[in-house]
Amino acid sequence: MQYYFITGTSRGIGQALAKQALLEESAKVIGFSRKQSIEHQRYTHHFVDLSDVSTIGKVIDKTLVDLPDAERIVLINNAGTLGDVKYFGSIADASIDQIFTLNVTAPAILMNHFIRAYRSSSAERIIINVSSGVSEYPVDGWSGYCASKAALNMLSEVAALELEKQNMANFRVYAVAPGIVDTEMQTSIREKTREQDFSRLQKFKDYKESGALENPAQTAEKYFYLINHPEQFTDVRQDVREF
Repeated sequence: MQYYFITGTSRGIGQALAKQALLEESAKVIGFSRKQSIEHQRYTHHFVDLSDVSTIGKVIDKTLVDLPDAERIVLINNAGTLGDVKYFGSIADASIDQIFTLNVTAPAILMNHFIRAYRSSSAERIIINVSSGVSEYPVDGWSGYCASKAALNMLSEVAALELEKQNMANFRVYAVAPGIVDTEMQTSIREKTREQDFSRLQKFKDYKESGALENPAQTAEKYFYLINHPEQFTDVRQDVREF
């Protein structure tokens, strides 16, 4: 049996990842988000606000149970937020707190509990953190998003290094950028962002008009190519556009 723990399954890439996993007849999916949008006999949903640190550990400990029949166990930290698209001096304090909590703290807590729970499992174990191309370079108006995704990359690299030093060869960690995907985040950027807060706004509008945005289902398939062929991917940092 394969088990997939996926955050942010109510929409977008997270929902597509969950549906892709359910195509495997021997897979069970455990989803985490504030809303449920998937109904399937092999899907279990847990309602949780991942920006509320006090609840994450309690929920995850109830779900990361012993899985003696597991052949593969996967954690996908997909949930994230762009936060306020504004320049420094105009960003709300609450937005700064939320973006780092959801994009960094929550994945770190989930990774910590996941590694603890399945350290001794004989199953193949994989952690995938959904990163971003902007973790590698600055974008005006996106300070929190760029920085939090860069932090997520480093968390992934440190976890992979620690697992290697413990000779846990069957336990892999990746930070995988999804490319430019047609999600609600993209819609929000186009419709709710002002050009004075984000100089590349017109470029993002052009992505939509020119059909350059990837479908979430297609993106999910690329993530699963990595999951099904981890021996082909030795580096922690990956980008689906290079697959």
